[in-house]
Amino acid sequence: MELAYYSDYAVRLVNTEEPARNKDSLTSVDSIRELFGPSAQAARRATDADVTRFRSVRGRLRAVFTAADAGDETGAVDLLNSLLLEFPVSPQISGHDFRDDDGRPKWHMHLADHPSNATAGYAAIAAMGLAFHLTEYGVDRLGLCQAPPCRNAYLDTSTNRSRRYCSDRCATRANVAAYRARKRLETERSQSTGRSAPNIQEASARGDR
Repeated sequence: MELAYYSDYAVRLVNTEEPARNKDSLTSVDSIRELFGPSAQAARRATDADVTRFRSVRGRLRAVFTAADAGDETGAVDLLNSLLLEFPVSPQISGHDFRDDDGRPKWHMHLADHPSNATAGYAAIAAMGLAFHLTEYGVDRLGLCQAPPCRNAYLDTSTNRSRRYCSDRCATRANVAAYRARKRLETERSQSTGRSAPNIQEASARGDR
């Protein structure tokens, strides 16, 4: 398993909140456990106290994406480094999840955390995964959705670094909005031209007289 895979932990946490829509789905222990996905053992450590702690880490991770989206590479790296220092992990070789055709382990790198609580464990994995993604693909591969009012985080894995939206739904919505804006502009220009033409003709007629 590639370590950059863990960067999705950061995206999942950041996107539990939609500030522009005043929505927040991170409200309970169950919502925290859903973030861990198949990592059931780590999820079992979650308590009510982790809700506030998770929200704090979420704000710091969003700040990384915000800086990257604004082109502030140094700022994004500094923010991420502060998380790495606060929430360290230990890379380990693991083979417990995958087997080849002969039943032998498929050895891969795994991030082992030794946290005092669920927040520390999740933050460590999310920060390290995001760090691997950033160094492997570039700071400009971290972005925030450009379809207002959505500002969900995303990781750009496109070949030409062209991604601007968090989902196909937002991309479609943005394209439709842009199309409608163009049509409105064309209509306004057409109406403006239509109104000015009679005035010119009237002026010419008055001049002929």
